[in-house]
Amino acid sequence: MFTVAILTLSDKGSRGERKDTSGPVIEKMVKKIGAKVVSCDILPDEKALIRKKLLSLCNKADLILTTGGTGLSPRDVTPEATLEVIKREIPGIPEAMRFMGLNKTPNAMLSRAAAGVRGKTLIINLPGSPSAVRENLEVILPVLCHAIEKIKGSKKECARNV
Repeated sequence: MFTVAILTLSDKGSRGERKDTSGPVIEKMVKKIGAKVVSCDILPDEKALIRKKLLSLCNKADLILTTGGTGLSPRDVTPEATLEVIKREIPGIPEAMRFMGLNKTPNAMLSRAAAGVRGKTLIINLPGSPSAVRENLEVILPVLCHAIEKIKGSKKECARNV
């Protein structure tokens, strides 16, 4: 179907002080729709490192899903790094995630997640908690195949939707 790179952004996770629990949630969910995970990495919340990794992953995956670094803490810089990498923003994806998240918690409106395209790769920021990752992915999974096909310039429709 398509290839996925997962990038967890966490200072503690990158130092081995905290186990990554969000990346595995992403992996399990995208595999259920037939996607192939080609990379799983953990980096600290450093904008230059995130930007460099996103750029390198664009050559390896159709979809990059980040987890973490989308909040209001001073070290939360994932959206800024993403916006420096993408060439075309897709505001509807994070808008939909925030809208649906408001059904669970008013804190959803504080998410600064971004989404967009660089070349033939779709990049989407997800929150850091496993439950928020699951809830946000449930919102966007139905459009991922279609979005990726269109980004690649394909005129065919996806074989199946979620």
